Amino acid sequence: VSFGDSLIKHVVETLTAEFPRLRTFATLSPIPGFRAWLSKHAGAMLERLDDKRRAELGRAVGFEPPQATHLLGAIDKALELDAKSPVRQMLLECAAYYLGREMQEGKPVDPVARFHLGNGARVERLNWAGDPSSKGQKQSYGLMVNYLYDLKRIDKHRSLLAQGKVPVSGDIDSLCRD
Repeated sequence: VSFGDSLIKHVVETLTAEFPRLRTFATLSPIPGFRAWLSKHAGAMLERLDDKRRAELGRAVGFEPPQATHLLGAIDKALELDAKSPVRQMLLECAAYYLGREMQEGKPVDPVARFHLGNGARVERLNWAGDPSSKGQKQSYGLMVNYLYDLKRIDKHRSLLAQGKVPVSGDIDSLCRD
């Protein structure tokens, strides 16, 4: 039994003792490696786009076709992006891909994701401007993530991860655009 596993069980037991009707257990967590990862992989993420999306993004950043430097420059002030901005949508897709697909040696690349997913959580939701502090901006453009601990599916989620598949919600999966 890992330290994380016993810690999570202790937190759940404490919360259910204090709030007996509580059934949903989720975190609001940072994404510390995302910005550094995206600075290295923005070009590859752009290549995943179809022609229509690439042109739309190019118009939004002012360069067609957009290159990695254009995308990174446009998202540098992510909190100022309009909710319907193609740049904002691309940033969310990149974050979902980073959390839901990027693995290294069979484990999630992000250290916080590695902890929560290794303890049976699933990637549930991205939160725009979840951490607008300068640290949040430096780590993840202000994005944060919810990890959901579904007590009935913890073993299933661990098993999926052991098979090289990150357990994600439908919303995160649809943002990954495989």
